[in-house]
Amino acid sequence: MNRKYIFVLFFVLLWALLFAPALFARPMSEYSASGRTPGIAPLGAGPNTAQAAGSPRSVSRLPKNLLDNEYYRESVRLTKLAQETYDYGDYDLAREYAEEAQKYARLSDEYIALQLKIAAADDAIETAGQRINWALSVKADRRYPREFAVAAASRDNAVSYRDAEDWDAAILAARQAMEALALVEGIPGILLPAQYQVRPWAVSRDCFWNIAGRNWAYGDNRLWPHLYDANRTKLTDPNNPDIIHPGITLDIPSIKGEEREGLWDENTEYPSF
Repeated sequence: MNRKYIFVLFFVLLWALLFAPALFARPMSEYSASGRTPGIAPLGAGPNTAQAAGSPRSVSRLPKNLLDNEYYRESVRLTKLAQETYDYGDYDLAREYAEEAQKYARLSDEYIALQLKIAAADDAIETAGQRINWALSVKADRRYPREFAVAAASRDNAVSYRDAEDWDAAILAARQAMEALALVEGIPGILLPAQYQVRPWAVSRDCFWNIAGRNWAYGDNRLWPHLYDANRTKLTDPNNPDIIHPGITLDIPSIKGEEREGLWDENTEYPSF
C-alpha cells in the first residue's frame, strides 16, 4: 500500500469519526424543533409490526435521539476497528472496516429517514382526525355536508395509505382532509328555515316561484318544483301549483344536504342558501 493511499484513508477515517455523527444527527434535531413526536415502527419491524405501530390504538414515541440505532452503533464500532487496525498497520483490514462502517452509516441514514416519514404520516393523520372531531362538535357534518364528506373520505384514505406503508400518499391525503374543512366556521351559525307560513299576496307576493327564489329558501326561482312536490297534499287543489292560500305552512325540503330547522321568522337574518 503506497503512502498516498494511506494518507487518503486517514482523512476518510478522520471525517467518519468527527463529522459523520453530527450529520446523521441533524435530521432528528431539525425534527425536534417542530415539537412533534408521533409514532414509529420498532427497529427491524416488518410490514405487520410497522402497520401496528402506525395504528391510532397503539402509538409509540420517537426515541429522543434517532442517532442511537443499531446501524449507527455498528458504524461507530467498525470505525473504531478501522482506526485500530490502521494504527496497527494492517491497512487492508482497515480499509475493509472503513467500507463496512460507511455501509452501516448509510443504513442508519435510511432508517432515520424512514422513521421521520412514518412519524410525519402519523402526525398528519392524527391532526386530521382531531380536526374532523372538532368539525363534528360544531355540526359541520350537517352544516357543511359536502366538505365534511370529502374530509372524512380523505382521512380514511390516509389511514389506508399508511397501512399500505405509502407514507407520502398518507401525508397528502391527510392534508386534503384538513383543506376540505378549512372554511368551516367554529361557531354554529343560524340554520336555514325548514318551514314557511304563506302570507297574503298583497303583502309578500307569495307563490312557489317567488318563495323558491328567496335567499333563505333556494335562491333560485326555478327550483320551485321542490316546494310544490313537498307540499302538494296541503293544497286545496293538489294539481294546481299556482294557488296557495295564506296561512298554509309549507315545508322547505333540503335539496343539497343543507341543514334546516324551525319556522321562518321575518326578524331573523338567515344565511344565503
